Amino acid sequence: MTDRNPRRWLILGVLCLSLLVVVVDNMVLNIAIPSLIRDLGASTAQIQWIIDAYILVFAGLLLTAGSLSDRHGRRRGLVIGLIVFGSASVLATLCQTPEQLIAVRGLMGVGAAFLMPGTLSILTTVFAEDERKKAIAIWSSVLMLGALGGPSLGGLLLEHFWWGSIFLLNVPIAVLGIVAALAIIPESRGEASRPDLLGALLSMIGMTALVWGVISSAQHGWDSPSTLGGFAVAVAGLGAFTWWERRVAEPMLPLKLFRDRNFAGASLSIVLLSFSAGGVLLALTQYLQFVLGYEPLKAGTAFIPMLVTAMIFNGVGVVIDKRFGTRTALTAGLLLMSAGFGVLASLSPGDGYPKLALALVVLGMGSGTAGPAAYGTLMSALPPERVGVGSAVNDTVQQVGTALSVAVLGSVLTATYRAAMPADAADQARDSIGDALRIAATTGDATLARVAQDSFVSAIASTSLIGVVGGIMAAVVAVTVLRPKPPVAAPEDAPAEPEPQLAG
Repeated sequence: MTDRNPRRWLILGVLCLSLLVVVVDNMVLNIAIPSLIRDLGASTAQIQWIIDAYILVFAGLLLTAGSLSDRHGRRRGLVIGLIVFGSASVLATLCQTPEQLIAVRGLMGVGAAFLMPGTLSILTTVFAEDERKKAIAIWSSVLMLGALGGPSLGGLLLEHFWWGSIFLLNVPIAVLGIVAALAIIPESRGEASRPDLLGALLSMIGMTALVWGVISSAQHGWDSPSTLGGFAVAVAGLGAFTWWERRVAEPMLPLKLFRDRNFAGASLSIVLLSFSAGGVLLALTQYLQFVLGYEPLKAGTAFIPMLVTAMIFNGVGVVIDKRFGTRTALTAGLLLMSAGFGVLASLSPGDGYPKLALALVVLGMGSGTAGPAAYGTLMSALPPERVGVGSAVNDTVQQVGTALSVAVLGSVLTATYRAAMPADAADQARDSIGDALRIAATTGDATLARVAQDSFVSAIASTSLIGVVGGIMAAVVAVTVLRPKPPVAAPEDAPAEPEPQLAG
């Protein structure tokens, strides 16, 4: 019988607690956008940078942080991430200007870059393959629970306190995570290797430039010097990174990992899944508050149908995976997500919340079914000594997909909204529904408010069609690229699986 870590399920609980800080923060921040505009005086561009500064730093550092964790200790990387993220959250409550908050959000990105790969890599070293997808399903469900409670608690804080109070949610979670990690999680490392300093530098330059180009495209257009320059540096940096990693004796990211069809296929599916979801779900938080008129607390609870359904279908996905295989579970989940976006694509101004709730339920079914299969497949394809950097690849492709989603779908949403608005409306009103409603409130123009809301609903419906296509494309990738692995034998029937080398 396999010698298993007797505290593995307790360790899983600590990992889930640690990652809650990131989940709660990101969900609450979306709910807080109207408060930041009103109380901090943030412009639309500054709001975008409050979100993007985090993504830019996070994506740029992920591969390096994952590699450092493999080399110097995954628990150490996790604790460093929690310390940085918790400290930055305290600083966020003290910010007086949008520029200060943008800088602090970048510091949060540093913490998250160490924190997120650490949780999944430790999970992979602690759980044997026959239990790993079940553990990932529980991990995902607890994260959904955090995503469920975060906006509700954040909305409650926003109704009674100032905007900075939302960041105080992170501090006690981070402190508990640090104490529990040091007390319970064993240290683990990969095999000793030379540090790949040039590879780390090139990966940071290339990934940061790529995300910069994507962000710039949403703000300045695809043909702007900033966008083209970002993509040019990204091509040069990532090209040099690839060339170097092929030749260095001990690479930071062994490119042979991508020769594994399951690793490559799961990575591409996650990119397409993130691309489909990110921009549309961000727009829905504005729909709830600007169109349906929900207060922050009510807007936070409006996502409950999706989150609860995703938690339930995490377990369903594991059962489908075990009985019919990973490819079936992942494909079914992706097609369900596509169907959910199809419901959003049929949204009309008079529908209100019931149709949105139906769409959220179907999206939750899809993400819950697909999640454990995608992440479990990617992590199972990794050698034990590379789970840190491999987990960083998983997080990186997610962030690139999300950044592309916010840029591309955000541009489509803005263009569609602008096209639906009357040509004689003020330029500000045609650029943003928030600006349109502010002008309408100032001038008492109820017609402008109604037209802006109808135009925004129409824009969401049109943009959701991209989510439909993205879900179908990801399902095609899952069917054509993934290859079934032989079933894992039950522990009593199988030879003992060697445990990963633990230190400390």
